Amino acid sequence: MTRQLCDQVIRIAELAGNFIAGEQNKIRSGDIEYKGFNDLVSYVDREAERMIVEGLAPLIPGAGFLTEENTIRQASNQFRWVIDPIDGTTNFLHGVPCYCVSIALLENSELMLGVIYEINLDERFYAWKGSPAYLNGQTIRVTTIPQLNKSLLATGFPYNNFERVGPYMEVFDYLMKHTHGLRRLGSAAVDLAYVAAGRFEGFYEYGLNPWDVAAGAFIVQQAGGKVSDFSGGPGYLFEKEIIACNYEIFDELQGIVSSIFYR
Repeated sequence: MTRQLCDQVIRIAELAGNFIAGEQNKIRSGDIEYKGFNDLVSYVDREAERMIVEGLAPLIPGAGFLTEENTIRQASNQFRWVIDPIDGTTNFLHGVPCYCVSIALLENSELMLGVIYEINLDERFYAWKGSPAYLNGQTIRVTTIPQLNKSLLATGFPYNNFERVGPYMEVFDYLMKHTHGLRRLGSAAVDLAYVAAGRFEGFYEYGLNPWDVAAGAFIVQQAGGKVSDFSGGPGYLFEKEIIACNYEIFDELQGIVSSIFYR
């Protein structure tokens, strides 16, 4: 992967982001649809995804797409773009200014590139295989805070999958009492970008899809962080659970989460 390819993806994310921002005040209640319980979508998500797919398709001819809104179905044995046109759709539809465009590239099962464009703050988080992680051209790194009790964490509340809400609340209760606090921004991609940028020490959540976490997880890793599923394994992309943090607190955070979820 090259800087040139990453720059092209950033421009595509910006174009989609500009469209999304322009539609913010045009959304009406009749434009909102439900894919499932508390799972919202509008024409803005679908049109932004179409724009992104159309822009990405020529960059790697024959590459497949894994997209949230299923505007295109295409398989690939080697390369797949993983796209969330608006991560934080509920925020967007309610006028809460925290949502982003998230684009990642998989080569077979390996993440090779990640771009997150946080629209409201005009912040571009990105990295490609072999590169550092960047925010608007400046190198970013995860923090080196060594203890959980000196850490600020992010999470996402369950919104339509409540099967594991019991252990989730136990973890939340413990971390609320043993950290500097927890934040819930409503966009997993932004949460992960903020871990990479050193704004949070760590992030954990269950019930997420590949398009929610692919770009952010890759950027965290390129920023010197560690990413896993709750058991400490590599299944964070497709197993619907993720921990991402600096290496210094990883064992402590992962140990607490796994001991409660898998006891």
